[in-house]
Amino acid sequence: MSRLLVVPERLHGGAVLRLTLDAPPGNILDIAMMRALGRVLAADSGASPLKAIVLEGAGAHFSFGASIEEHRPETVRDMLSAFHDLIRALARLDRVLVAVVRGQCLGGGMELACFCQRVFAHPKARLGQPEIRLGVFPPVASVILPLRCGQAVADEVCLTGRTFTAKEALAARLVDEVAADPRRAADKWIRTRILPNSAASLARAVRAARLRFNQALAADLAETERIYVDDLMRTHDAKEGIEAFLEKRRPVWMDR
Repeated sequence: MSRLLVVPERLHGGAVLRLTLDAPPGNILDIAMMRALGRVLAADSGASPLKAIVLEGAGAHFSFGASIEEHRPETVRDMLSAFHDLIRALARLDRVLVAVVRGQCLGGGMELACFCQRVFAHPKARLGQPEIRLGVFPPVASVILPLRCGQAVADEVCLTGRTFTAKEALAARLVDEVAADPRRAADKWIRTRILPNSAASLARAVRAARLRFNQALAADLAETERIYVDDLMRTHDAKEGIEAFLEKRRPVWMDR
C-alpha cells in the first residue's frame, strides 16, 4: 500500500478540513502530490458543513515548491497542468482557505499558500518565488500576487526571486499574521471568526468576495501557462537554468 502524500483530518464536526503535505523534508509539490491533493479535495470537500480548509506541511517546512525535475521540457506541461488544475479546484470550492507556514515556503509552495485567504507564518518562515533565478517564472503568482499585495510587491517577488523573512512578508501583505505557533493562531482565528458563521452563507460570501480574483484567474492563468510552455520553454536559458540547478552549478545565460 503506497504512503499517503496528503493527510486529511476532519475537525469541528466536519466544518474544517486540514490537509497536511506529508513528504518531508521538502514536501515537494510534484505531480503525484498535486494529484493526491486533488483527489482529497474531490472526495472530502463537497460536504455542506465544510467551512474552511487548512493547508500545512509536515515537519519543519511548508514546501520547497514544485519538483525541479518536472520543470524539464518533457514533463513541464503535465506539471503545470496538474498544478493549475489544483488551483482552479480550490477556487471552485468557495471555502475559506487558510495556510499554516513554517520554514521554507518557496515557488509553488508560496503560490499555494498565497492563494489562501489567510496565511499564518512562523517568525522564522521564509517565503519566495525563486523561479527567475532558474530562468523561469511563476505563472500562478504572476496572476494572484498583484491582487493580493499590489503590483509593486508582485513585481519584486516575481522579478527578483528574493526570499522574504516572515516580518518582511507581513509588511508586504504576503502573509496575514506572524505567530510563534501558527497552527494554534490559525485554529483560533477559524474558531472565533469562521465557525460561528453559516456554511451556506460563507460559501456565497467567499464566491462574492473573490469574484474579481477568480475572474482574473480564469482569464489570465491559461495565458501565463501558454507563455511558459509554448514560449519560455523554447529558450536556451530556461532549459539551462533548470539543468544548472539540478547539476548544482551556476547557470550560463545566453540571453536567448
